[in-house]
Amino acid sequence: MRGRLGGTSVRAAQGHPRRAGHFFIRAKIWRVSANDLPLAHGSADAGETPFQGQPSQTYDSAFLKACRREPVPHTPVWFMRQAGRSLPEYRKVREGTQMLESCMRPDLVTEITLQPVRRHDVDAAIFFSDIVVPLKAIGVDLDIKPGVGPVVARPIRRREDLAQLRDLTPEDVPYVTEAIGMLTGELGATPLIGFAGAPFTLASYLVEGGPSKNHEHTKALMYGDPQLWADLLDRLADITSAFLKVQIEAGASAVQLFDSWVGALAPADYRRSVMPASAKVLESVASYGVPRIHFGVGTGELLGLMGEAGADVVGVDYRVALDEAARRVGPGKALQGNLDPAVLFSTEEAVRTKTDEVLAAASGLEGHVFNLGHGVLPTTPPDALTRLVDYVHTKTAR
Repeated sequence: MRGRLGGTSVRAAQGHPRRAGHFFIRAKIWRVSANDLPLAHGSADAGETPFQGQPSQTYDSAFLKACRREPVPHTPVWFMRQAGRSLPEYRKVREGTQMLESCMRPDLVTEITLQPVRRHDVDAAIFFSDIVVPLKAIGVDLDIKPGVGPVVARPIRRREDLAQLRDLTPEDVPYVTEAIGMLTGELGATPLIGFAGAPFTLASYLVEGGPSKNHEHTKALMYGDPQLWADLLDRLADITSAFLKVQIEAGASAVQLFDSWVGALAPADYRRSVMPASAKVLESVASYGVPRIHFGVGTGELLGLMGEAGADVVGVDYRVALDEAARRVGPGKALQGNLDPAVLFSTEEAVRTKTDEVLAAASGLEGHVFNLGHGVLPTTPPDALTRLVDYVHTKTAR
């Protein structure tokens, strides 16, 4: 470990993390982002000048440097779903607690988010939550069924069904603000990544009523009633934007927009029917100055468009080599990825060989964050992840 956790962190020694991040201006409290450019206290749309504070502890982290396409001391590593089912300590702490309940308890969120940082020495933490949390917070009748996933009681198929989707406010998710305040105090110089589900993926759950392989109801609505579809995604974009803003204002150093199901679309459909909503989300947090990561599964044909939507970092799944992904995305973007998560079940020699292939493909990139090409699989041996982090750090040390 590089002195990040255990004992009193630097940030904690300087004062309570949430109070330390406040500036009092015009009798209002403005939270400073954990990134290098603190939260703008005024609206860019209103022509107000952002308040500039001092660089935070996370500014010089390898992760944020890579996101900014700056030289790094080593290639930073974190894993999607690094906090979760692959860790015995996670299963122990979650025992007897439903998924959504665990996402709404700041003590559990803090502990679960910290577990992989302690165990694996990853370069960033990912906030433990679920993409349907903001929907649940605004009153959508849904639950996460074990072995199934999110299940929605009243799927959205008609215009009147949109009434389920009201605006989200910080008061709807106080547990998020509290948990991130606790986390930033513990993490110190280790960045925290906030996240949210992208409008298309959220819409797919809402329209289908749950997980779907073919997204037939979703596509039927998208093709058959394009105005209702556009209104649905626009409303979800507003909810997602608000959820990300809460996380950034509480102290997240970066955010990732997950579009798990968007790989089911052709590029023309994505550009016409999905990209405007994703772009709206990414633009809504642009003024905060935190890196914006955009990731989807099976999105090899969409990589350029996903970067065009406004991402600073484009996540790449394991189906496209990073050098080819860079060609598709174009200049001016960092890339994240992209070891096949199934490789971790093989021998240590095989893991290193495949890791070397990823690093070689990334050698010419402007910025690279090492990750898997999808989330950590539930039965992944935890020690394999720990060894992988150490190998990438050692192999890429500059």
